Amino acid sequence: MATEILINATSYEVRLALVEDGNLSEFHMQRPTEKGLMGNVYKGKVVRVLPGMQAAFVDIGLERTGFLYVDDVCVSSDSPEYSPCITDCAQTNIRAQGMHIEDILRDGQDILVQVSKDPIGTKGARLTCHITLPCRNLVFIPLTDHIGVSRKIEDEEIRTQLKNLIEEIRPQGSGFIVRTVAEHANGEELEADMEYLMLLWEGIVDRSLHMEAPSLVHEDLDITLRSIRDFFTRDVDALIIDDQQAYEKLLAHVKTFAPLLAEKIILYKDSTPLFEANNIEVEISRAIEKKVWLRSGGYIIIESTEALSVIDVNTGRYVGKSDLNDTIFKTNMEAAIEIAYQLRLRNIGGIIIIDFIDMEDDRHREELYSTFKEAVKKDKSRINILKLSEFGLVQMTRKRNSENLHQLMCEPCHYCAGEGMIKSRRTICYDIFRKITRHSRKHKGNTITLRVHPKLADLLHNEEEQTRTRVEKDIGKRIIVAASKDLHIEKYEIIWQK
Repeated sequence: MATEILINATSYEVRLALVEDGNLSEFHMQRPTEKGLMGNVYKGKVVRVLPGMQAAFVDIGLERTGFLYVDDVCVSSDSPEYSPCITDCAQTNIRAQGMHIEDILRDGQDILVQVSKDPIGTKGARLTCHITLPCRNLVFIPLTDHIGVSRKIEDEEIRTQLKNLIEEIRPQGSGFIVRTVAEHANGEELEADMEYLMLLWEGIVDRSLHMEAPSLVHEDLDITLRSIRDFFTRDVDALIIDDQQAYEKLLAHVKTFAPLLAEKIILYKDSTPLFEANNIEVEISRAIEKKVWLRSGGYIIIESTEALSVIDVNTGRYVGKSDLNDTIFKTNMEAAIEIAYQLRLRNIGGIIIIDFIDMEDDRHREELYSTFKEAVKKDKSRINILKLSEFGLVQMTRKRNSENLHQLMCEPCHYCAGEGMIKSRRTICYDIFRKITRHSRKHKGNTITLRVHPKLADLLHNEEEQTRTRVEKDIGKRIIVAASKDLHIEKYEIIWQK
């Protein structure tokens, strides 16, 4: 499978597209004005401890305070009182599970935290004291004595070798997780990553001791450099970038951390924009639409709320050949593969409910479930899927660390305020009639002028002409309708003539 990373870099926005076999699989973007916070380390100040929620709000210098849950607090294992892990605490620590938040944190206390989930909607950032520092091959967990290996490295012999190698070279009491990309890494590469991460952590601890809270102690890599760390695996054939300065920056970074990849980085110089040449712009536009058409003629509808996302499967234009059950089964199977693709592309997280078309055959239901589980295996995010319910529903969760593509690229409609619906013309029309009737006695004039949207004017002159005439008769006044293009359809003006 041909895999490429395409990066469109400008001063105002950097966009990254992961393309597999010519199809856009993942899309990420970063704007200087809306830069993500995940991975950043802050020296924060506890502003409020909430025993009833077993959590605390922490000021990290942002518009909204961050949220720190009790299980995400770590306390010193060397102290008999289990003192909280604050900025001068760099020894081995343990989780505060089973403890009460009010016993380990207090208002006004300084604490070192990392953003584990970006602010989403009205919610502030999710914070943790269990700091992790990723590099290309390793993730350093400085406050934990633990060695882990990515579950995606399935060969038990390789897992054991990597674990033993880390055990030999790591300092006592430090924790590391071997990333998937390190499956074929040698000892020198792992040792170089380890040395870099430990120096990085020493710098973080040193800076945190001399900074006032709240303040940023360590900022994670930007999206351009993260492309090397998080996306540039051995399966990637090329990384193509269209900006000279960003290209040179990438090349310098790669020569330090992964020199073998340098030859795969290509500077794009064609006059046709990179994303247009690879049909990415069209795919991005489709990725924020609610309706997604399937090749058969069926379609899926994707709608998200603050709490969950709902996906509905429909046969649409697909009528099959002869058997209804077969038509439904084929639509569901096609939808399962498309849904797995859309979840990854749109970065939809949290609780997800999928309403497949109901099927009577148990074998079809089992095959659909297996197909869907297989389809989501390409997704790097942690996913849990429950069996199909009797109603044909699939309940699942997908780890949500940041806003989805729709939230990043769209904003609530200033007409409907995010409702997705506005009042019908007839409803607005009757609102006007009621208002006129209610206030007619206060005004002595014989004429009322209505300034309304042209579509509403058309309704009042045609379908609702008889109703308007009856209202005129009831109130004893003449109603003149004036169309105004500058008005929103829900807005109107009633002018009482003297």
